[in-house]
Amino acid sequence: MNTMHSAQLRTYSDEDVMELFQGGYDEAFTEIVNRYRERIHNFIFRYTRNHLDCEDIVQETFFRVYRSKHKYERIARFSTWLYTIANNLIRTHHRKTSRYQMVSIFEGEDSDKELYIDLVDVANTPDVSLHENVMVECIQKALDKIPSEFRDILIMRDIQSLTYEEIMEITGLPMGTVKSRINRGRARVQVLLQKYSDGETYL
Repeated sequence: MNTMHSAQLRTYSDEDVMELFQGGYDEAFTEIVNRYRERIHNFIFRYTRNHLDCEDIVQETFFRVYRSKHKYERIARFSTWLYTIANNLIRTHHRKTSRYQMVSIFEGEDSDKELYIDLVDVANTPDVSLHENVMVECIQKALDKIPSEFRDILIMRDIQSLTYEEIMEITGLPMGTVKSRINRGRARVQVLLQKYSDGETYL
């Protein structure tokens, strides 16, 4: 493949790039890493909160992509397949390092209604950038306090902007459960942020 064609690689879809990689064009793998390394890093760090652990999982994620390239089938979006690999590695990491107790939820909740988080004002400062940084930190701390089955899906939806269908594929959960957990997670985060804003608790 000539230089011109290599430059055009950036205009190809993820699925086309992966197909080229499966066909033996190793530069396509470099393109995949360039496209997704930062996004995967941010995705994983939201769970690990540890740069060393995060980097280990990022490297392992792309190693799995390289090693298992022929397992990918174009019937699925490449991003879904990639995030599934990362999510499985995150779960393995949590099983080894976390003592967090999972809680059950009711799946019969009205899951068709979207509950959106209204960010509350937690800092009286003219510095907008500082205020935004404080809000991000508060939201992260609130996320850390809710059960992982809510937090994991909430991060996928509201931070990584994955679709419901992609979350279903990654988690293996039915649509109703995905929506229910997202709504319940948002509600819990909202309660924590409101309590913090009212001075009732510390995050």
